[in-house]
Amino acid sequence: MKFWMFLPWLLTAPVVAADLAAPAIIPLPQKMEWQAGEFRLRSDTKIFANGGGRPTAGQLAEYLRGPTKYPLPVFSERMAGKAPGNYIILTLKKGARELGREGYELTVTTNVVSIQAAAPAGLFYGVQTLRQLLPPEIYATTALPNQAWIVPTVHIIDWPRFPWRGMMLDVSRHFFTKTEVEQLIEVAAADKINVFHWHLVDDNGWRVEINKYPKLTQIGAWRHGVEFGLATHSTTAYGPDGRYGGFYTQADIREVVAYAQARHVTIVPEIEMPGHSAAALAAYPELSCTGQPQSTDLGAGVHAGVYCAGKEETFEFLQNVLTEIFALFPSPYIHIGGDEVPKGNWQHCEHCQARMLAEGLKNEEELQSYFIKRMETFVNAHHKQLIGWSEILQGGLAKNATVMDWIGGGREAASQGHDVVMTPTSNCYFDYYQGRDHTAEPRAIGGYLPLEKVYAFEPIPAGLAPAMTAHILGAQGNVWTEYIPNLKQVEYMLFPRLTALAEITWSAKSSHNFSDFTRRLEVDNQRLDAGGVNFRRYVPDGRIPIGAWEPAVIKDKPSPWDIDLPTAVVKAGRARVNLEYTDGACGIDITGVALLADGQVISQDTHAGFTGANPRDPVYTLEVPAPKPGVHYTLRAQVAGSGGTDSAGTVYWEESPASQKP
Repeated sequence: MKFWMFLPWLLTAPVVAADLAAPAIIPLPQKMEWQAGEFRLRSDTKIFANGGGRPTAGQLAEYLRGPTKYPLPVFSERMAGKAPGNYIILTLKKGARELGREGYELTVTTNVVSIQAAAPAGLFYGVQTLRQLLPPEIYATTALPNQAWIVPTVHIIDWPRFPWRGMMLDVSRHFFTKTEVEQLIEVAAADKINVFHWHLVDDNGWRVEINKYPKLTQIGAWRHGVEFGLATHSTTAYGPDGRYGGFYTQADIREVVAYAQARHVTIVPEIEMPGHSAAALAAYPELSCTGQPQSTDLGAGVHAGVYCAGKEETFEFLQNVLTEIFALFPSPYIHIGGDEVPKGNWQHCEHCQARMLAEGLKNEEELQSYFIKRMETFVNAHHKQLIGWSEILQGGLAKNATVMDWIGGGREAASQGHDVVMTPTSNCYFDYYQGRDHTAEPRAIGGYLPLEKVYAFEPIPAGLAPAMTAHILGAQGNVWTEYIPNLKQVEYMLFPRLTALAEITWSAKSSHNFSDFTRRLEVDNQRLDAGGVNFRRYVPDGRIPIGAWEPAVIKDKPSPWDIDLPTAVVKAGRARVNLEYTDGACGIDITGVALLADGQVISQDTHAGFTGANPRDPVYTLEVPAPKPGVHYTLRAQVAGSGGTDSAGTVYWEESPASQKP
């Protein structure tokens, strides 16, 4: 089953890249032709639209009225011919059908702005591009009476490269209010993101009201504290009794769905199964293998909750839950998780083992496949499409399932004719650090995903046969919130990385140019500032690799390790030295780093650090005096193997950046 359909010739249409002096449109349109002249938005500007375009015309008027305070009345398109110049017209036109449901044509002349599309989504995206053609202050939430609202004359024909351009928010680890979720959808939709994957259920909290099972939110939506080692004041999601958490009523869900639909964003709910289910089992422990109550007070990396795959009550419960979910979410997709399922309980459960015997299953991987396939049959019977993480491939992929590839299997699934959404940890996990200096960043789960790496992502897997590339629906950026307890930090982790992914999934591959993207990003930052959105300013990675270690370098006991420094890196000021682990079962303990001039220590930092799979303060700050000609500079690190000497890594030198913590 296909959610979106568009014509294949659009994938290979010619692209005209943006001129360096052109306005900063993100994502970059497929075709643009700049012309001399400008359109001025004025207090007497009118907006016209035909019947199907009236809602989008109303949105445009609302977007523009706030900062301009112009009345901007909306009239029927039939009246446009009687109007003098200076107006905006939105038209749904059958002749624009070749652009697909999300494509649009935008023409700006000195007196008229025209947006044409085959469907309301296309008009909406044309409106987003028009907003970007205006000064960044158009995104302000207060009036700016002295601002000139000028639009350059241009002709744009545009459509998306991929139909799935997604963002995922985990609200189980930390709860975000209905209003906060809507704020994120608004900003993402302005970047032409069209899927919001709502991770509503996990071990740490159940966030959606289910009428048939009230204890899911009475018990499963709460825990005793904020958890994950975070400060209690880092979040405000506390109930009257002091417990941490929260949930969305079914009325809340309907409001968010309607809000997203108005912005042409499809909400894909995720109800985790068979693992990541401690919150549900805290409320209904009889659905576990042991029948023992479970806790939502779990730290990072703990995946305790697993439904019993042998009890019929489990499937009855999940089918009843999904029946209410189907009624709340019009999305054709229902995400069932399926990842990181610990199967130890199943191995010792008489019900699960009896199920395996009755169904002729060889192992617990096949039992997981049975579980997913059985749920898929139910989902499909309700005219919905099942989607799950990479692990639903284990034991055999369900017949009609769509795979969300985070750890591999996307190419395999697409080759078998299954649709795939690409979201690998290497390029799409926005809970990873954005800078290598962890002391200058908010605490994150680990990893390193700079803006450059997001922008370099190619969603079509290497080696996938051309005939099967249509099964790659697109890509998605994920925000897991173990260490992200408030909205401002979510925004900081999302932007501008989500903006980069928006361009990768919308614009033609041949037009991708990181240098030009960062030029346009400077203007986009002004838009976010005007709208009160928190973000991380892009800072190029100015680190210089000055040395690398192999196991042979590391000793069991603390020993000095010297690195000759190139003269060019030694500059007066403050420098940071980062020992970055890259490989090995063990790491290294560091007791200090020093800068030597002709063998004499001239600066040092002697704090204890560790670099390994979970680094701890491996960055050292040195005060560097003005270099002298003819002097030999050396970096000396005091290091020792931690649990062994098999690690490897690289040492980086950089001028000290300013902190960007939100």
